[in-house]
Amino acid sequence: MSPLISVLAIELPFDPNITELGGFLLTWHGLFTAIGILVGVRLSLWIAGNIGFDVDDAYTLALIGIPSGIIGARLLFVAEHWDFYGDNLGDILALTEGGISIWGAVLGGVAGPLAFALWRGWDIWKGLDAASAGLIAGMGIGRIGDLINGEHLAKATDLPWGVIYTHPDSPAFAHSITVGAHHPATTYEMLGDFVILAAAIYLVLGPLRKWSGATFFFFLISYAVMRFFVSMLRLDSADTFFLGVTVPQLVSIVVIAICIPPVIAILRRGPVEEPEPAPVPGRVPVRRG
Repeated sequence: MSPLISVLAIELPFDPNITELGGFLLTWHGLFTAIGILVGVRLSLWIAGNIGFDVDDAYTLALIGIPSGIIGARLLFVAEHWDFYGDNLGDILALTEGGISIWGAVLGGVAGPLAFALWRGWDIWKGLDAASAGLIAGMGIGRIGDLINGEHLAKATDLPWGVIYTHPDSPAFAHSITVGAHHPATTYEMLGDFVILAAAIYLVLGPLRKWSGATFFFFLISYAVMRFFVSMLRLDSADTFFLGVTVPQLVSIVVIAICIPPVIAILRRGPVEEPEPAPVPGRVPVRRG
């Protein structure tokens, strides 16, 4: 069913649950999360092959990054909502009931493969560059499920693209009744993700190809800045940590601060020249120029 567009808002009548198969509940959020992971991995592998990072190594890192990202997403969500989970420890493992943090997914999805790559002595800079586009692609696609389901509540708005969820099973149904039309905050984030994705692909294959690591930090810093401002519209992360700063905003600030030293190091190092391809036996090299 197509959304019904009114003068003041966009009504979204979707059931967040697609179907139930053998006790397994398939939701739009879960479906687009899975699609995002598949697309993100495939994109990272393609970029790895184009920038000279071993594709088999990239595949290994992806297999590590998926579970470490899921663990990170859950752990940060639990930390943000410890007032509930501290008294309900058994619910920490109840992943099917929802509750993940996108920042936790990013940090966990990077930390696991990074630790493994450092242990194996691989070129972490090119690996991070290849991962950056895949990460932001997966995040953006996953937000499509948030839009359909009505995940993550936001502030009221009278803008024509404000949303109202009319299906009683939607997480935003009661919120829509209480406040009326509200910002599609995660959709703003989704659009920002796709802009960052396009820029990251262009940079890693073009101007920053020889600046190993620069594309990754462009992705991380640009997402942190965008998420800081989008979080101002969110109500489900409205609890402030310090001086009016919410936990997602605090994470954004910390991430930007952590990124500054390696960015300075990359600028001081300069571009990394790619090695010349090995000569083919029996072929006479051709001089140019």
